[in-house]
Amino acid sequence: MGPHPAVAAIRLAVRRVLNDILDERTAPDADPPRPELQTAHAARQTYGAQARHAAPAPRAARCAGRPPGVPTPGRGRDAAARPAPGPQTAHEHPPAPHERSGERPPSPLVLVACSGGADSMALASALAFEAPKLGIRAGGVTVDHGLQTGSDLRAGEVAQRLRELGLDPVDAVAVTVGREGGPEAAARDARYAALDAAAERHGAAAVLLGHTRDDQAETVLLGLARGSGIRSLSGMAAVSGAGGRYRRPFLHLDRQTARKACLVQSLPVWDDPHNADPAYTRSRLRHEGLPALEKALGKGVVEALARTAQLSRDDADALDAWAGQADAAVRDDAGRLECAKLSVLPPAVRRRILRRAAIEAGAPAGSLFARHIEEVDRLITGWRGQGAINLPGKVVARRQGGRLVIRQG
Repeated sequence: MGPHPAVAAIRLAVRRVLNDILDERTAPDADPPRPELQTAHAARQTYGAQARHAAPAPRAARCAGRPPGVPTPGRGRDAAARPAPGPQTAHEHPPAPHERSGERPPSPLVLVACSGGADSMALASALAFEAPKLGIRAGGVTVDHGLQTGSDLRAGEVAQRLRELGLDPVDAVAVTVGREGGPEAAARDARYAALDAAAERHGAAAVLLGHTRDDQAETVLLGLARGSGIRSLSGMAAVSGAGGRYRRPFLHLDRQTARKACLVQSLPVWDDPHNADPAYTRSRLRHEGLPALEKALGKGVVEALARTAQLSRDDADALDAWAGQADAAVRDDAGRLECAKLSVLPPAVRRRILRRAAIEAGAPAGSLFARHIEEVDRLITGWRGQGAINLPGKVVARRQGGRLVIRQG
């Protein structure tokens, strides 16, 4: 008899992501991760600068560098017996050092970020099960935010559970949470900084995160409540971070599936009391807002919101690509933005160009809101001789001689 359906579901989700990681690492002409798969922050900065991609390498070439003994997905066992490629041509890449020396290629390391909760423990168990079968090393990181009494002991317990699953290396990292952006944003910033550092320290190919479809629905609703643009409504990307470091295998699975997988595997989980604390916006949304919506509108709200996130992401990606292509066309020979050319663009495209210019001038993306961009936009569409616009990061936008100048004040 096979595994419980919940266990099978989490393992399949992780297996797909691990295969993606292997394919990307072994592709000789692999493209950099696309902006549409990155975080909202990164996509806003690039605005589709890499909208055109080279054709992908043939499947066989992309999988040729998999660790020994790992079959190419979708091929039989006899695939390994195929003839070796012919001599290198002038258009091929030179062999890697391990190929020249006859050594085996190094096995990639994938880390899982684990708080000890049901979502991340389920993810850790699936990684521990699937990674060895694909020739991948699996490790873990747990972050102690220091916000609760005994958090250091709890982090040590989580680290021990990860080791018992067979993960290695395992880090328990203590961080200091600041105040900027509120407690939830500050904790998130500290956590990602710790995960980035762990990935760099160990040379990890990727870090898996346990966000589920329910988390995605909450993110969309939070964006709606803030009156955010379509990029914010697109929620969390399946692949994000520098170089596509962060992967979210569970975005199509609900929270109950992860919890059930832990239950049937007898995995101990820790329920963070902050997740039930009404002092936190996401907690109120999870325990009061979403249940109220389900009661008023019927079942399926979470699925609909997650679907909205994907549709919004598709639209945002297209607009970002358009803005990236239009950016050069609205600048003069000195690279300054020309107001006349900006004025004829659709507002959604124009405002993306303005946002990108503000970020490049030094405005922090996380502090740059729609109201700021609307004020800058009025220098183009509602020009009446108004003065400069002050933006976060001591950036100033002003209109001078038909040009829009955005720079540090």
